[in-house]
Amino acid sequence: MIKIITLTQKESWVTYVKRSKNHDFYHTWTYHSLDKSGQPLLFIYEEGENFIAFPLIKRDIPETEYHDFSSVYGYSGPISNKNFRELEDEFMNRFKLCFLSFLNSENIVSIFTRLHPFFDQEVLLDKFGGVWKNGKVIAIDLSISIEAQRAQYQNRVLRQVKQMNRKGYYVKEANDREHISLFNSMYTANMLRLDASRTYLFSDQYFIDLLNSTELDARLLFVHNTEGIPICGAIVVFTKNLIQAHLLATSAEYYSESPAKLLTDEITILGRKLGMKYYNLGGGLGFKEDSLFIWKSTFSKLTFNYSSWRYIVNQQAYNRILSLFEVSPSSTTDLFPLYRSQPSTIEASR
Repeated sequence: MIKIITLTQKESWVTYVKRSKNHDFYHTWTYHSLDKSGQPLLFIYEEGENFIAFPLIKRDIPETEYHDFSSVYGYSGPISNKNFRELEDEFMNRFKLCFLSFLNSENIVSIFTRLHPFFDQEVLLDKFGGVWKNGKVIAIDLSISIEAQRAQYQNRVLRQVKQMNRKGYYVKEANDREHISLFNSMYTANMLRLDASRTYLFSDQYFIDLLNSTELDARLLFVHNTEGIPICGAIVVFTKNLIQAHLLATSAEYYSESPAKLLTDEITILGRKLGMKYYNLGGGLGFKEDSLFIWKSTFSKLTFNYSSWRYIVNQQAYNRILSLFEVSPSSTTDLFPLYRSQPSTIEASR
């Protein structure tokens, strides 16, 4: 049986996510309700107690009658009531047939979705093809002792954490509008300094809705200096046994002290109290092994493979749209779908 659940059906969306064996906050109704890039939906394929649920964002392709699917910012992809390695091949094959039929009925040309590095979703999507190896993410293992965890820190990192503790720097949670606005200003300044796309900028209301959702355990944590002034902050989300470093920002005048190192260490302490198993720090910009990746690797050598799904549903329509937007099909640009690499269209995904 197939169901298409939209944002107007909050209770159904929430129920399927809760029933899944593995999920993250990126799959939730709340997180999808904050996405403004298209129309969120949850595709359900169900047989008895077994189901596969696939959250997607439907987008119009300008100047055409076609659409494509993308995913929310973060680690999304399909979820199920079982681990994907436990699902029978026949069940996944029937899902594939029904999903392809749905895609054709909706005039979908292509799909881009970021996959979750912890959930083995490739087992299902390899049946279609188009799984793209993006790179690696770095995670801190919270199942080992805190001493063993810190032994993996680069020596300089551990010294800086201890130094900030000696100075009297401390970490405290906040949830009021004043601190939310402060964090947003700090985060926006960081993004502008990096010349990031406007898709990485948010309103205060985005953070208010995220932090006050009863569906999520999202928290805003700040490092305060000796005068009690917030100098570094992070939005972290705790889901099942995973912590996600959603957004991080530091005041420009404190870059050299790197208070984010103290914040990272303190988040792992909180995560242990909450029964978390991993703190996913993520990867580098565009999931390259750049300076950001190297910074994260100073905390842990534990990595997980990160992939995306880049699937062309209708090759003929895809080629026509490339021609319409004057994009070469042989382009080596690491963007998908290629027709969204043009300024006249919505930004493509990496």
